[in-house]
Amino acid sequence: MTHAIETRELLLQFGSLVAVNRISFDVAGGSIFGLLGSNGAGKSTTIKMLTTLLRPSGGTATVAGFDIVKQPRDVRRHIGYVPQMLSADGALTGHENLKLSARLYGIPSAETPARIGEALELLELAESAHRLVKTYSGGMIRRLELAQAMLHRPAVLFLDEPTVGLDPVARHTVWEHLLKLRERYGMTILITTHDMEEADHLCDDIVILHKGTVAVQGKPRELKQQIGPDASLDDVFAEYSIGGEQAGQLTETAEVRRVARRLG
Repeated sequence: MTHAIETRELLLQFGSLVAVNRISFDVAGGSIFGLLGSNGAGKSTTIKMLTTLLRPSGGTATVAGFDIVKQPRDVRRHIGYVPQMLSADGALTGHENLKLSARLYGIPSAETPARIGEALELLELAESAHRLVKTYSGGMIRRLELAQAMLHRPAVLFLDEPTVGLDPVARHTVWEHLLKLRERYGMTILITTHDMEEADHLCDDIVILHKGTVAVQGKPRELKQQIGPDASLDDVFAEYSIGGEQAGQLTETAEVRRVARRLG
């Protein structure tokens, strides 16, 4: 599979409001791809279309080779998704959360213990597996959610603001584990983030969205060179997303703050 994700003229419109305006981009298989943009630029909306949570108003897209409109069940079987909001159940242990995820993904019971053990080891959660998740730190919860999302070996993993609210140490730990997932399983990873250091460190390619359209796409190194010899990815972001998208900004900002408070 050359491209793990292909979008062509993808559109999402709510009445007269165009949230995503005929965007087109490709994501190479086995790569880490960054979807960047100001609040309200269309990042989370794009992910929701690609994960079949929202039906597009127009255009086409395939994920893991399957059409998001014509083959939504096949898409869902081949992806993992970690949303901004916490999804792990704090009233259960880490192991119990993983066991529940294994059932939801239809993993055969004979394979479940080995899958869970491997996930706990890979994400460095084995020692805390039988503690209640409500006692975990924010970074540990994010790692548990990654473990849940990779149990069924998805071809494509979607992460919406995976390190929001985490301290620098926890953030770097999550980065290390994402690179491990890509290396061990050849997994394609698409992330949205406002952290330009995160995008620069992890991403092979990025797209910057501005007001629902693709402002620029390329490799971080090449995009920085286009701006200037000493340019950072922050400079690239500023160049292509000046003004941002104001519609919905207050709502999205409030949501991010709630997540940050819960992550501690």
